[in-house]
Amino acid sequence: MKTLSDYRLLCSSVVICCGIACWSVQANESPTHETQLVRIETDSLGEVEVPANALYGAQTQRAINNFPVSGQPLPFVFIQAIAEIKKAAADTNRSLQLLPNDKADAIVTAADELIAGKHQDAFPIDVYQTGSGTSTNMNVNEVISNLIKRSGGPEISPNDHVNLGQSSNDVVPSAIHLSTALLVHQRLLPALDHLTEILTKRKTELDKVVKTGRTHMMDAMPVTFGQEISGWLALVQQDRQRLEQVQERLYQLTLGGTAVGTGVNTHPEYARRVCENLERNTRLPFKPVNNFFAAQSVPATSLELSSVLRSVAVSLTKIANDLRLMNSGPLAGFGEIELPVLQPGSSIMPGKVNPVISESVTMASAQIIGLDTAIAIAAQSGNFELNVMLPLIANNLITSITLATGASTVLADKALAGFRVRLDIIEEALHRNPVLVTALNPVIGYLKAAEIAKQAYREQRPVIDVAREKTGMSEKELKALLEPLHLTEGGIQK
Repeated sequence: MKTLSDYRLLCSSVVICCGIACWSVQANESPTHETQLVRIETDSLGEVEVPANALYGAQTQRAINNFPVSGQPLPFVFIQAIAEIKKAAADTNRSLQLLPNDKADAIVTAADELIAGKHQDAFPIDVYQTGSGTSTNMNVNEVISNLIKRSGGPEISPNDHVNLGQSSNDVVPSAIHLSTALLVHQRLLPALDHLTEILTKRKTELDKVVKTGRTHMMDAMPVTFGQEISGWLALVQQDRQRLEQVQERLYQLTLGGTAVGTGVNTHPEYARRVCENLERNTRLPFKPVNNFFAAQSVPATSLELSSVLRSVAVSLTKIANDLRLMNSGPLAGFGEIELPVLQPGSSIMPGKVNPVISESVTMASAQIIGLDTAIAIAAQSGNFELNVMLPLIANNLITSITLATGASTVLADKALAGFRVRLDIIEEALHRNPVLVTALNPVIGYLKAAEIAKQAYREQRPVIDVAREKTGMSEKELKALLEPLHLTEGGIQK
């Protein structure tokens, strides 16, 4: 065996300087500088040294050497999606009599290990790699081939057998659709359903509790908590509908297009049959896309999904910000609600408690919006027959779905489900709100109502008292016109 000195996934160093002190931190550096046993692998470019115990091969090692960019590999759920494709492809090629039973069985068995979550450390290639994702596709091909070799199975070529009927150019876009469709179906939609359930429950509980409405961050006409929450609920429901709509296009795969969309080196029945196998294995209705050339060059559906995730992020931000503003205080802010107390809020101010869930959710949402911008830029890189920023799109979409799922869940469970309304605060502010005089417009006119509002605010008196003095109307008439709950029902007060 030869040795590979100072082998690392990352070769970059970070230098941190502060004042007169300076530290140099070498990523993944071993303090003992131990050598590592290697084996020699060969690909079309020649020999490559690969760690002796690695499941991957030469092309993966070249990518590790070439792309020490971020130290961040693609999410394993994306690797599992590629493994699902390899499994479905092996079964398809068997049925087309292009792959012997023993080889197909071996590929399926090895792919199942990856689908089950095993061997996650065998996929170290950086997100920022070759734009087609060829390195990651070959990483999966090599790992499957070596798993079969180690188990004593038949001789399997990563290219000729595991990749049979495929190209990275149709596998990777399909894996983006497959992984995100599964995540949306299994995680994000259930999370939004849970959020909807919590919002519906709180809306019902607080449907008759009236509070001061606000526009421009200033006091406005009254609304009920139920009405305010109904707005949040509608936003979430609309986002869910958008996700279901884009999901239909996520089910359309480029498998069968191979290198440039023509389907070269692929059986005419392959595209249909491989999608049928994926549908059987995942229970989602995958089918070939109508036009391989469009799908392989411009990831329009990924862009659409990202825009919907951005909408989810905006909705979550709106809800989280409303909650923390209503919670502000407790003495010098709005103080309308109390969010659940989850942790101390300050390392120096005893007793301080912060709206930490709102802060977490808005940070996650900001990240989703940023990732969406990067996806939009990446989607423009469809040069002729191939988009060359596919790994970035895969990583950002999966990250965004994960963030939206987690943020929706914690917002529902740790903020919305348990906040308490401070009735004393909202009732006091409500009855002193000079904007209530708006209800008198049809009776006394806008200008007269404005005079009453200004005097009530200036003298810090209830509107009804000033209105009685200025209009000569009875208290009974004014109470009927200025009753906050009635004002939340709309229409003209008479």
